[in-house]
Amino acid sequence: MTASEIRELLKLIDRPEIISFAGGIPDPDFFPTAAIARAYEKIFQSNGGAGGALQYTITEGYTPLREWISAYMGRNGVNVGLDGVLVTNGSQQVLEFVGKLLIGAGDKIVVTRPTYLGALQAFSPYEPVYISIPMDDEGPELAALEAALAEKPKFFYLVPDFQNPNGTTVSLARREAILDLCAAAGVPVIEDTAYCELRYDGEPLPLMAALDCARNGGKLTNVIYCGTFSKTMVPALRVGWVNAAPEVINRLVLMKQAADLHTSTINQIVMHDVVSQLFDSHIKHLRVQYKERRDAMLSALEEFAPPGVTWTKPEGGLFVWIEAQEDVDGTALLARAIKEANVAFVPGSAFHADRSGRNTLRLAFSVTKPERIREGIRRLCNLLKDA
Repeated sequence: MTASEIRELLKLIDRPEIISFAGGIPDPDFFPTAAIARAYEKIFQSNGGAGGALQYTITEGYTPLREWISAYMGRNGVNVGLDGVLVTNGSQQVLEFVGKLLIGAGDKIVVTRPTYLGALQAFSPYEPVYISIPMDDEGPELAALEAALAEKPKFFYLVPDFQNPNGTTVSLARREAILDLCAAAGVPVIEDTAYCELRYDGEPLPLMAALDCARNGGKLTNVIYCGTFSKTMVPALRVGWVNAAPEVINRLVLMKQAADLHTSTINQIVMHDVVSQLFDSHIKHLRVQYKERRDAMLSALEEFAPPGVTWTKPEGGLFVWIEAQEDVDGTALLARAIKEANVAFVPGSAFHADRSGRNTLRLAFSVTKPERIREGIRRLCNLLKDA
């Protein structure tokens, strides 16, 4: 386990003068705080008292919340039932458990280039050998994936919707082809969907878990699905979940019993209360707000970016990915950006298992208002011109 070389620099972004594109986090102004407060108040003012909410609960999770998740997944084509749902401390805990379950030292696993930094942090303590495959506009390149699968990896980890970090969405044809290749090779797909509800343009695509169910008689077979409320509701309650075949869930339950017994009972009860009331309306609100910020960032890049700089145009999520000129070093640029321009971002090499991509940058637009986004992009692009 190693610390990021940019960790100390990013501590500086709390300064009010810094325009930060670094944190891939939801805007606290959009949290449903009133609904959360009412849910806690309801617990402590109920006739039965708060005893049950403050007590241990079963490892699998608070049953009404699991029922809500099961129904939500069913609406999205994944009919897992309660036996296929485990509530976790965010989806990050799912990645940790998957690593523990499937990786032995020296085992190969497949990730995209780039991929989610938190997944690398979860998997790396189990000492895998990473096979990084490049991406194009439709997702992972199939020839590279087929070659990787020939090396008998333990799994393929993928963020198919508005990927963290590069915002790419895997096309429907590519999703089907990935499932074909992985099923033929006997390699499970870990589908991480933290951002799938945050779509601003275009039509929603079926979950890979739903496609897997459709091709396996309605049963989730070769996909392990990671879900979370952190980006859509609030992160601090630490409520996520995993859907998988019951035999996989049974193993993960044993891991959770050993790790932390169960996710906070009261937080699960509160989350269930809140999502039961306003999940759909809250998602609609987030889409409007974040779309405005994404559009502001893309517009500013069109206005200020120097020649030779390219960027993604995501249909949703929280991130825009910049590829600068070949000789630009993202880590060195970050140091200059903080010191000279009061702008922060995350260098793209952090999202590469092979530490490539030194000339790439991840920009998050979620917590910065549109006018500040434009000014921050102007300053950053001036530095890119110099670089």
